[in-house]
Amino acid sequence: MRYRNLGNTGLKVSEVGFGGEWLERHEENESVELLRYAHEKGINIVDCWMPDPKSRDIIGKAMAGCRDTWYVQGHIGSTYQNGQYTRTRDLTYVRPAFEDLLKRLQSDYVDLGMIHYIDSEDDWNAAMNGPFIDYVHELHEKGIIKHIGLSTHNPKMGKRAVETGFVEMILFSINPAFDMRPATDDLDSMFEGYDKADYAGIDPERAEFYRLCEERGVGLTVMKGFFGGRLFNKEQSPFGVAFSPTQLIHYALTRPGVSSILCGYDTKEQVDAAVHYEVASDDEKDYASVLASAPLHSYTGQCTYCGHCKPCPVDIDIAMVNKFYDLAASQPQVPESVREHYKALAHTAAECVGCRGCESRCPFGVEVSERMKKTAELFGC
Repeated sequence: MRYRNLGNTGLKVSEVGFGGEWLERHEENESVELLRYAHEKGINIVDCWMPDPKSRDIIGKAMAGCRDTWYVQGHIGSTYQNGQYTRTRDLTYVRPAFEDLLKRLQSDYVDLGMIHYIDSEDDWNAAMNGPFIDYVHELHEKGIIKHIGLSTHNPKMGKRAVETGFVEMILFSINPAFDMRPATDDLDSMFEGYDKADYAGIDPERAEFYRLCEERGVGLTVMKGFFGGRLFNKEQSPFGVAFSPTQLIHYALTRPGVSSILCGYDTKEQVDAAVHYEVASDDEKDYASVLASAPLHSYTGQCTYCGHCKPCPVDIDIAMVNKFYDLAASQPQVPESVREHYKALAHTAAECVGCRGCESRCPFGVEVSERMKKTAELFGC
């Protein structure tokens, strides 16, 4: 298992993580064993948005004796009322629900205290303008939550969170289908009435959000990477083609700012399929060929950082150069952090010999040679 820095938190999280939503489907001992099995495979981050006692107990029992080797995303604002999940900012319910989470996790702290599910202006205002956010800061000041995070499906709200300066990481929904759709308060309506004409590559607002996270050192963990399994089935996929777990994991992990993708598991075999990513070949990871052959897509002309452009005769890491160009080009001036990361590359865009061999391999027709010229001009090397 490889591990990545989670933004500027100082935490190193496994590239493949554990989304705990499905734990309550099974007998408690089976789910406890499944979590422990995932941990043996190197997974060290788990998301617990679920308010039900069973799911929380399972995670607590699975971590017993090794709590300090796990990083937990524990959600503040996810409550259990009358046997049902209820999202609220009312401290009458929020405080006891979070205290219950700590008790069931058998822990006196949560690594990542998540401001739960902020998808609209109303959500934002309810959370950020009142006693709820005061409670979050109180927990942080006391060390009960080590870092403040936030979960959202909306890049507009994600950007707002980054700009607060106190949100250190964000749990965000990322997959190729979501990336091609504009921001919405309602995920259920995202693909209503879509057709090819609606697609214009990665939605600019999402791309800007990823760039901002990378620039500011706000870590991203990924939910809904498989679109609830729909992307495994060409009949259900908005693209009309099916992807593999490895391809979707690779897609998420090649977005700027992303540290870990949290997959949902029912079985050890599904854990193995996800963790296989760590030893997968380039061909197995290749999501770009699938996208390029899809009936519904229009990534044409847009770099997706897929790496098809390799090899370069002068060993330029073209995907990384393109990523740094995209991070910098939309800014009034090149951020110093991006400039330093770019300069740290073994080979920069100025070394491009203009052979255009990379362009013949690009599934999306990116004019790589021209981008190398623009990058060299932008960074001065």
